[in-house]
Amino acid sequence: MNVYDFDGTIYPTNATVQFFLWCMLRHPKLIFTFAPKMAWYMLLCAIGKMPQCLLYRRFLGFLKKVENVDAEIERYWNKNEKKIASWYLNQKKDDDLIITASPSCIIGSIAKRIGVDYVATEYVIRYGVFIDNFMYAKEKARYMIDHKMPVIKKFYSDSLSDTPIALWADKAYLVSRRATKIEEWPMDSKTLKKAKKRTEAGWNIHI
Repeated sequence: MNVYDFDGTIYPTNATVQFFLWCMLRHPKLIFTFAPKMAWYMLLCAIGKMPQCLLYRRFLGFLKKVENVDAEIERYWNKNEKKIASWYLNQKKDDDLIITASPSCIIGSIAKRIGVDYVATEYVIRYGVFIDNFMYAKEKARYMIDHKMPVIKKFYSDSLSDTPIALWADKAYLVSRRATKIEEWPMDSKTLKKAKKRTEAGWNIHI
């Protein structure tokens, strides 16, 4: 089984952020009803008054404010599906797995379109809560271990926070330059020290 991160790995940008910007353009009221609150939350996070996990939860709150959000997600992918990296589509296999911090309500549609399984952050739009751990950093590896996933032959990600899975895989590759450059995962001591800091940022809080 080959495993892939999504944002910045097989898709050039962060799909959740891009979908938010898409919604801002199509639903300008968000500029006045949601953006000011997010600016305040980001300030609180920057000065250490709000944990990042709560900031992300607040950010995903925009989904509840979009009328018929499921249809909007489909329209977004209708336009942006073509941005999936060609190198990935050329080597895609039936047993591939995408594992990503982006919410399943956004990732599910594109995963179905390209025909692969996925594991994503489970977020309930109606109540604004996570119902599983945020799929970031060490939480990804923990999920795969807990669910007894098969051996990973190849792993691809754009983030050093995914080092726990990279170490688990037979081969691992770091992706950069908007999902266009692929190189072997760096395992030197300096990089691993940097990766440890990012890995420790994983959150197991989902309320």
